[in-house]
Amino acid sequence: MKRFALIGHPVAGSLSPRLFSAAYDGRYPYDLVDDPSFEVCWERFLSHYDGINVTAPFKMDAFREVDVRSETALLSGAVNLVVRENGLLRGYNTDVDGVVRSVRECGIPVSRALVVGAGGAGRAAVTAARILGCEVIVANRTFAKAETLAKATGALAIPLPEIASAGADLVLYTLPAALPEMPDWHDAVVLEANYKTPCLPGRPCRLYLSGHRWLLHQAVAGYALFTGEEPDTEKMAEMITLSL
Repeated sequence: MKRFALIGHPVAGSLSPRLFSAAYDGRYPYDLVDDPSFEVCWERFLSHYDGINVTAPFKMDAFREVDVRSETALLSGAVNLVVRENGLLRGYNTDVDGVVRSVRECGIPVSRALVVGAGGAGRAAVTAARILGCEVIVANRTFAKAETLAKATGALAIPLPEIASAGADLVLYTLPAALPEMPDWHDAVVLEANYKTPCLPGRPCRLYLSGHRWLLHQAVAGYALFTGEEPDTEKMAEMITLSL
């Protein structure tokens, strides 16, 4: 029987095992592999699993380790899903799909995106914003990281204190916690990556999209790559609703 897992640190409290179980009625084992060392997690994958989801802080590490990379993985420079196939490790970035589908389903046109955060999720957010046809601005706690990501993707980097005046109609917030001085985005659609301990619900914006939508859509895009079977999206959505 095929086995799957999520690797990262920390991953306690992740909805992924329950989401995967809902997708396939519990027919496939799905574990959490939590260790601060990427090498430990990766070796665990190689010795025990047919495929893995990858979360922070290991998405760029996984990108370097796979044999073949999907187009969205190449564009983002990060991998959040790895599958063994014909002796090769194939890396994908379904985080990109999660952002694109979450924004498109809200039905609000967007043209200028602010991505807050320059880690693995931030890289996926920049790629997704490009696919959505947006001009992209990147901000991060460490400006040098924002500059590096912006140069690699053709985006514009700005210092974090300037995000309130970025003029964005889409904000993709990928930091794990709130900034000391959090601006309001009255005219923007706001999608937050963090679904376990979100910091933006209730803040003024045009529309807030929960990280649960991002989680659902990236999972739907990725699970069929694991199993070759389409997941039960209705049961997945129901499981997320019950967890709120």
